[in-house]
Amino acid sequence: MSEMPSASGTSTLPPPVATPQDAQALADHLSGVMKALSEIVGQETALVRAGKLGDAARLDADKTELARSYIAGTMRLKASRPYIGDAIPQRMTALQHQHDAFRAVLQKNLTVLATAHAVSEGIVRGVSNELTRLASPQAYDASGQTMVPHQPAQPLAVSRVL
Repeated sequence: MSEMPSASGTSTLPPPVATPQDAQALADHLSGVMKALSEIVGQETALVRAGKLGDAARLDADKTELARSYIAGTMRLKASRPYIGDAIPQRMTALQHQHDAFRAVLQKNLTVLATAHAVSEGIVRGVSNELTRLASPQAYDASGQTMVPHQPAQPLAVSRVL
């Protein structure tokens, strides 16, 4: 079983649940975290689609904290799987359905982020190619062909400040 680092940096296993109340509390916690994480990921997806990357980046701290809570909860759930399956089977089924919906939200988000990345990379490559073309001499060689530059243009500098 994988271990989770604690605040002190040492690895500890999450304690398994021992009572039906603990099992229900864990399920409720995971459900709430998944709901909040789905909402924030949905907001991020909408902002990236709208081209508001600065606004989307501001969601990162909240998203990171929710992701940590989700991972800790799922690790505790895995440690408690046999007990929870017997203690609250209907709640676990509902939690699994919620997790499937959450996974779909994440897949949509990853698709949007990958598209935005590909588009931005294409723009930067296009600018770089155009700068290289403009920097090369506009002359012909002895055979009448356009001369191909032997050296690429100076590197393109990109400011990451939005």
